[in-house]
Formats: sequence, C-alpha cells, structure tokens
Amino acid sequence: MASIDPIADFLTRIRNAFMADHEIVTVPHSGTKEELVRILKEEGYIESFKVNQKGTFKEISILLKYNSDRDPAIRKLQRVSRPGRRIYVRKDTIPEVLGGLGINILSTSKGLMTGKKAREMSIGGEILCDIY
Repeated sequence: MASIDPIADFLTRIRNAFMADHEIVTVPHSGTKEELVRILKEEGYIESFKVNQKGTFKEISILLKYNSDRDPAIRKLQRVSRPGRRIYVRKDTIPEVLGGLGINILSTSKGLMTGKKAREMSIGGEILCDIY
C-alpha cells in the first residue's frame, strides 16, 4: 500500500529504525527523499547513505549514526507541513529549532535546504520537518 504522505512515511521509517536500534534502514527512492538524506548527512545526523537499484525500483540505504553510548544522533524527527495542512514561511519568519541546536528542512524555489541556509539566501518556503 502506498503512503498518502511519502515524506512522513520516510521520517517514520528512520524514527522506528533508531528506536529499534538498527544499523541500516532502507526506504523507497525519490528525488525529494534523496535530497532529505543528503541534508541529514551534511548536518551530521546520519553516517552515510547509498542509492541502490533493486530490480526496476531504486531504494536508499541509510547507515544510522549513534554516539558511543548507543544513543541515536537524532532525538526528534517531526513532520511539520503535511498534505492537509501546509506550513509556509517567509525569509524573515523561518523559526529556529531548539534555539539553533536543531535544524528544519525547507522546500524552497531553489530546492531543499536547511532553514539556516534559506535565511542566508533570503528565501522562504514550505517547512517539511524539524530535526534535533
């Protein structure tokens, strides 16, 4: 069964994998998900990722990151804007997550990026998720 909200499904798979103490989680591929994973890697929330061809479908394998005590690198992974309730922000109203300790990911006219980068580039967009 296909998910109505593929981004929420993606975030839930990562959240569940961390809770189950898995090393790797595999998610169906899409361009948006690949960009989300790239940002998570750049920001240090995951170790690495790889796009695999599985028959006619692609999938993304994500190597999760834990600290020395096996605590997950991601404490909270929350969908903000949903298909039923889109949340858009202007460049000057992009919220900080945990006073700047976390990140939010925005979908902008220049592609997916963190809220910090969107502020620097002076562009707003749709807040997809908050991560800390």
